[in-house]
Amino acid sequence: MRDEEWAQQRDRAIAVRAADLARREAADADQARELLKAFVRRTTLPPVALSARSYDGRHRYRTGVRGWYLRADEGLAVGEDAEFYILTVPASARARLTGVRIAPARPRLVIGEGGRDGERVALKTLLDALLEQ
Repeated sequence: MRDEEWAQQRDRAIAVRAADLARREAADADQARELLKAFVRRTTLPPVALSARSYDGRHRYRTGVRGWYLRADEGLAVGEDAEFYILTVPASARARLTGVRIAPARPRLVIGEGGRDGERVALKTLLDALLEQ
């Protein structure tokens, strides 16, 4: 019986932590969306046709989306629709002819979280750097 109570407590604790994490991630995404909307309203830079790269980096594909690249490696972008895009896709011979469809991703306040040293940067920092161009 004692093991069963402990297991139930553990399951409740896990559920509470998961719900808390989901709330924090949703709040962060909402804040990031507001930053993206403000950027699109304020920028005077002309949007460019965004292209996606294959995971191995060998191929580029048309996306049909226009916007602004956030980093020099052109792996992340904000679209004219103020959506956040991750511009890496699986390699595809067909996509070389037809292009690819990319879906908006959930934006994050910190880009590169959990990555190597120096890869972690605030979304606001990236957007401010673009506005200064």
